[in-house]
Amino acid sequence: MKIYTKTGDKGTTALFGGTRVPKHHIRIESYGTVDELNSYLGLIRDQPIHQDYIDLIIRIQDRLFTLGAILATDPEKATLKNGKSRLNISKISDTDIERLEHEMDLMNAALPEMTHFILPGGNQSVSFCHIARCVCRRAERLASQLNEIEPFEANALIYLNRLSDYLFVLARKLSYDMRAEEIKWIPEKSEE
Repeated sequence: MKIYTKTGDKGTTALFGGTRVPKHHIRIESYGTVDELNSYLGLIRDQPIHQDYIDLIIRIQDRLFTLGAILATDPEKATLKNGKSRLNISKISDTDIERLEHEMDLMNAALPEMTHFILPGGNQSVSFCHIARCVCRRAERLASQLNEIEPFEANALIYLNRLSDYLFVLARKLSYDMRAEEIKWIPEKSEE
């Protein structure tokens, strides 16, 4: 299989279903940002972290490929008149969302109460989680904008929202596990 096709040389790309759109289309920005997020998750997975976190990140990366496929699909060509999937694209399930929530609950139970915002950093692995969280929030904003124009499966947007929360809690848990200092953000008082 050749990697290059030359079909995008004029600034367009094909969605699932064959529709061609400009490479700067909001749909492309959405799933491109999900792809960027997936790459950062690979970076987190390569850190010296517990195997349980690695296993879940691999599962999340799989779900992000599914989410990317949902975002990359022309909605007019995604379903048949009877409502069945024309392109056989899997979904983000309630179970996928619940798994993130469950993992956050487990991690939070072991963490000290958060009383202030936290400055990102303290350890390289923690910093990568914060970068991924920010990319996830951007993916969510772009997907939300796309959803206003061309609605898609509701669980896809919910999953991005929970995933950014998960990445924040994972950053805190890794800080705790690695005994990295969490620096609280305490706003400076104005000198007026």
